Amino acid sequence: MTKNTIIIGLTNPKSPTNVGAVMRAAGCFQANAIFYTGVRYKRAARFQTDTQNASINIPLTSVDSFIDPSLEGVPENTKIVCVELVEDAIPLPDFQHPESAFYIFGPEDGTISQDVVDKADAVVYIPTIGCLNLAATVNVLLYDRLAKSSQTIASNALICKSRDNNNKVKVKNKE
Repeated sequence: MTKNTIIIGLTNPKSPTNVGAVMRAAGCFQANAIFYTGVRYKRAARFQTDTQNASINIPLTSVDSFIDPSLEGVPENTKIVCVELVEDAIPLPDFQHPESAFYIFGPEDGTISQDVVDKADAVVYIPTIGCLNLAATVNVLLYDRLAKSSQTIASNALICKSRDNNNKVKVKNKE
């Protein structure tokens, strides 16, 4: 794993559509790995919606627990950050992301277990009216991490590499 590690943990994700969208976000924001707990995704995995095939480069692994000390693929210095609407959590705009983070997200119809929250180095929430779905939450969190980092790469080359083949639009200079 690289020095700047991003690992995502999905607590018993409800749908393959959300996991597919999380995989896409992981690819776009260069996450290193995704772990998930529970059985719902395993049952529905055949309906996979990873439209950019991020799973080719980013491992998606089923685990029994995110806080198992023998969990392979998580570097020792990685900080656990739970992302959940819980009392006394830190609003995301005020949060400083650790260099290496294991972001654990709750399911849309439940919550992260208390034992995982108790092991976390930080607990953050996205201050919205109502809750976002799982994939939207992952996207917002990863974008916030990128926006606050010094590693932002902004260039026309990145745009050309990342955009859809049908998009050839340019901004014309207005003088």
